[in-house]
Amino acid sequence: MMRFIYNIFLFKASIIIRFLSLFNSKIKKGVIGRSETFNKIHQNLNSSDKTIWFHCASLGEYEQGLPVFEAIRLHYPKHKIILSFFSPSGYEIRKNTKIADVVVYLSLDTSKNAKQFINILKPELSIFVKYDIWPNYLNELNKLNLKAVLISAAFRPNQIYFKWYGGLFTKALKSFDYIFTQNNISKKLLSSINYNNVTVSGDTRFDRVNNQLKTDNTLSFIEEFKDNKTTIVFGSSWEEDENVFIDFINNSNTSTKFIIAPHEIKDETIKRLQNNIKKDIVLFSNKEHKNLTNHKVFIIDTIGLLSKIYRYADIAYVGGAIGKTGLHNILEPATFGVPVLFGNNHKKFPEAKALIDFGGGFEISSKKSFNTVITSLTEDKILFTNSSKASKAFIASQLGAKQAITEYLFK
Repeated sequence: MMRFIYNIFLFKASIIIRFLSLFNSKIKKGVIGRSETFNKIHQNLNSSDKTIWFHCASLGEYEQGLPVFEAIRLHYPKHKIILSFFSPSGYEIRKNTKIADVVVYLSLDTSKNAKQFINILKPELSIFVKYDIWPNYLNELNKLNLKAVLISAAFRPNQIYFKWYGGLFTKALKSFDYIFTQNNISKKLLSSINYNNVTVSGDTRFDRVNNQLKTDNTLSFIEEFKDNKTTIVFGSSWEEDENVFIDFINNSNTSTKFIIAPHEIKDETIKRLQNNIKKDIVLFSNKEHKNLTNHKVFIIDTIGLLSKIYRYADIAYVGGAIGKTGLHNILEPATFGVPVLFGNNHKKFPEAKALIDFGGGFEISSKKSFNTVITSLTEDKILFTNSSKASKAFIASQLGAKQAITEYLFK
């Protein structure tokens, strides 16, 4: 009965999504992309192909699962790998990734779509990352006795899996052959529904960001701009974050430099920053033939550079948690040994509290608390040094999830 209701809900949702796509370009991309999914799979797969399926909700989950994906790609070089996303923000940025042979949008989790998708792929192994747990897809995998594993899972008591009315979703969780959780709380919650094929492996994002240290993170134009001055990086910021830090920038009378990499690089976002900041600004898009050392603020109006830019930060502020957007990646700056500031709405992000407890993270809730923390870090050398060491030590203490997962997969 519950599955029937769920399928009716999905049918109605598909109609609503198509209607909303008429007014929203992001939703439209998803609708068009999903309409092409099965054709794309048929064009790239033969019936004789052995396959592995990776599924991620969006870009964040892809980055989270990447260390494991890379290991699987190396271990199974003759298999064709299908990578699916639910969100356009993941698909559009990683549709050409070398980690997979085919990248598609995941069609809505109707019984018909799930049966068609799984019967075409018949994946020998399916890897889901963190969440986006779809009952019909998992039911089809279970029917065909196909192996499915959930990695970097993080659960909360208020989720439907642990409610009396969550039977369909509880059954979906139990369809996984094995689940690797980020923490003991998640393992205990799974135990409460009598699911015990669990290992607390930690979060693969730590392995992912630690790998950043093994790459060339040099950006000559950032070195020129920094000019050996104290530099504060504002990463993945939103308008509500700007409201916290822009006055500090405008009132700064020191030699400190500022780099802003907004989450959205729409024209309106860049113009708003330009209008509100009273210091000398240079944009990434027009940096050529400019003496970058003469500017106080560097606005990064492009994507894909932030993880390297954090290498040049003395202090980082990561956006999303002052408002309700959701905290962005605080591990990227921490891996470079950078003290990290972020908003106080971070309850769903356990790494935030853990970084605070280690001494490398700082919670802020207003302009006043932002100014207080920044001033302390820039004026108190002992606090700054200890916080930097704490950030690096925090990342080091959490490594190993990839190894635990791959040891299970490859045994």
